Amino acid sequence: MNFRSISAEYPLILASGSPRRKDLLLILHIPFKVFPSQVEENNDWGYAPEEFALNMAKKKAEDVFDRLKDGWTLGADTIVVVDKDILGKPKDYKDAKDMLTRLSGRKHTVITGFCILSPSGLVSHIEAVRSEVMIRELAEEEIDAYLKTMEPFDKAGAYAVQGMGAFMIKAIKGSYTNVVGLPLCEVILALKKIKALDKFP
Repeated sequence: MNFRSISAEYPLILASGSPRRKDLLLILHIPFKVFPSQVEENNDWGYAPEEFALNMAKKKAEDVFDRLKDGWTLGADTIVVVDKDILGKPKDYKDAKDMLTRLSGRKHTVITGFCILSPSGLVSHIEAVRSEVMIRELAEEEIDAYLKTMEPFDKAGAYAVQGMGAFMIKAIKGSYTNVVGLPLCEVILALKKIKALDKFP
């Protein structure tokens, strides 16, 4: 089935309230509208990390599509994984400090699952992208000072690679934008492959 391509009159629907994902899409100059999903992020089913990210991305996209009933819809979920454990957004100060202490001096994996639904509501593309991030050794006073900025508290893994948290990033292997929250290279390739975009740039 042929669907309308994304345009100013028919924008991509971003099923996320994340300001990072919004900023990343703005860089691309692709017309889009933001409709945050109302899906609660939890792993009650005990999914493995990649499965969890993909499942959440699909649920978020479907939640928004069920309300709008039209448009190419993009859902995404980013997680931090260390020792096979998923680190989501910290619940409180202690949780955030525990996360940063655990990440200090170590390599971890950032996984973003993204799902694109066609204007009929069916999955047109679903994919998980991995990046490896190396955090330098952090002194306790550095962690405490960073937490006082309040930056970590709505971020998976309790840090923002695109913000002040860059001070702790020693190396990244893989997609930088994936670590921010949306792997732009892979998203563009997917949108072109499923003909949601006629061309890019």
